[in-house]
Amino acid sequence: MIGDYFLFAVNSISHRKLRAWLTIIGIVVGVAAIISLIMISRGLERSIEEQFSQFGANRILISARGFQGPGSQSEGLTLDDVDTVEKAGSFEYVVYTVFRQAEVTHNKETAFTFVGAIPAEDFEQFFKDTSIELEEGRLLRANEKFGAVIGSRAATEMFEKELTLGSKIEIGKKEFRVVGIWEESGNSQDDNRVNIGFDAAREIFNTGEKIDTMVVQVKPGSNIKLLQDRIERALEKERGDTNFQVLTADQIIEQIGQILGIIQIVLVGIATISLVVGAIGIMNSMYTSVLERTRDIGIMKAIGARNSDIMQIFLIESGLMGLVGGIFGTSLGAGIAFFVEGIAANSGFPLNVEIEIWLLLFGLFFAFLVGMGSGALPAYQASRLKPVDALRHE
Repeated sequence: MIGDYFLFAVNSISHRKLRAWLTIIGIVVGVAAIISLIMISRGLERSIEEQFSQFGANRILISARGFQGPGSQSEGLTLDDVDTVEKAGSFEYVVYTVFRQAEVTHNKETAFTFVGAIPAEDFEQFFKDTSIELEEGRLLRANEKFGAVIGSRAATEMFEKELTLGSKIEIGKKEFRVVGIWEESGNSQDDNRVNIGFDAAREIFNTGEKIDTMVVQVKPGSNIKLLQDRIERALEKERGDTNFQVLTADQIIEQIGQILGIIQIVLVGIATISLVVGAIGIMNSMYTSVLERTRDIGIMKAIGARNSDIMQIFLIESGLMGLVGGIFGTSLGAGIAFFVEGIAANSGFPLNVEIEIWLLLFGLFFAFLVGMGSGALPAYQASRLKPVDALRHE
């Protein structure tokens, strides 16, 4: 019986193709927007998690409260705070950093990029604990003041002529020699950054005793939470304020996940508006269909069709339109997500977009429910028509 109802619904839709497709387009747009936004946001979340996995699970990041990352200068942390942290526990090492956006010159060409600095003697120890590898050259040596290790994009795209090992660049009127080039990581900040020693950065940017962040490498097997609390207490006692934040990689990922979750809810909420418009279109189409087939309904009831039979016919028809819209919508949404991933990758912002079966099934099921829900009231009204009144309808 259900198969007959399905064929009846397909036949009805095929006889009014233009109206049906115009109705379905609203569902397609709504589902595509929702699927693409969810895939993109989840891809961004995965990319951030991968980047922080490079940061290391056994690391603690200390910065001034409100520090937003490279390019955002912080206030409050000094080299005295480094001494305080080093005394707070037994760590493998404590590395302090400075980040600035700076003008870089090569062969009379000028470009702007981020410059990151850590003590030259800490380069090898710090970077061996990350997944970043050198493509060629070497890291800075202890007491090497005017050497630079640059990202892959900085080498190939920053200037018209590619930078190679031995190339001279100028930062803050000081000449640096490129001694190493990183492999491409897919992270635009890392790939475009110029890395120099802390002493040179201190001289160029006149930072004095100020620093932006500290990275604490915890010994394997240590209680990170306990050490985090100990660092917080030590800094608060020595500084006499709480103008700093001590975060683990897991906490940073959690905070970013919460922000992305809120953004995702807002974006999906906006996209749902177009889905509501599509649902209204299906409802309108079904009302028109009921009016056009009022006499047919009367004939079916006159030969024994029950109210439930009539209602099922129209519910299947509306649900089928929603399902077709869902099929095209999920396909289009996935295509948009992968297109955005390609654009982002070319711009140096990796998005790890993946096809998740549960999300595609959700898109199809949700579209089907929206279709059936939109057709419920017209189907109910059709089922309540009296045979005599229906047969009299012109």
